[in-house]
Amino acid sequence: MKTWSKEEMAKEVANFFQDGMAVNLGIGLPSLVAQYIPNHLNVFIHSENGVLGVSGRPRKKTLSPTLINAGKETIRIKKGSSFFHSSLSFGMIRGSHVDCCVLGGMEVDAQGNLANWMIPGKKLTGMGGAMDLVHGAKNIIVMMTHKNKEGQAKLVKQTSLPLTGKEVVNFIVTDLGVFKPKNGKFEIIKTCDPSISKNDLLESDLIY
Repeated sequence: MKTWSKEEMAKEVANFFQDGMAVNLGIGLPSLVAQYIPNHLNVFIHSENGVLGVSGRPRKKTLSPTLINAGKETIRIKKGSSFFHSSLSFGMIRGSHVDCCVLGGMEVDAQGNLANWMIPGKKLTGMGGAMDLVHGAKNIIVMMTHKNKEGQAKLVKQTSLPLTGKEVVNFIVTDLGVFKPKNGKFEIIKTCDPSISKNDLLESDLIY
């Protein structure tokens, strides 16, 4: 089955953005989205360590080890960017001043519940600012691979993992398509391959 690459997934996520938005990009796959935002959109990327105006990866000549995002990755900034204390950054999140947040996921269920910070018995990096973001940002998009390392689908009827947020997910972008939790099911907005019908995907074991 043909699937989207990480770069193609990032472009699909960027299609949700509108001019003037403040957007937060989570660690991992979501951080790729910064490189694929259309040039005609004036989007300000927010990072919870205290930056508004991230514009992707730095070039070698402009790289600074002290200019980083929340994932400790070096970044570029755009004209008009600002820097502030992390407490003010979380005040922006909790005050609903972030228009859209893109997060990774371990599971999303048909009710829009998100689990992305813990698998019992495994050592992971922790929740970071995700629990604030899923309740503070106006729209939540989850960007993740469709299957986990064991080959199991990550779109499930009901998640068995500790929740990051309850009924918070608006859209999911995976390597198989774009989905929306709706009325206890997943609505298929778009498939990665036009030859794959929505019915075929629904009847597979890849989506509840």
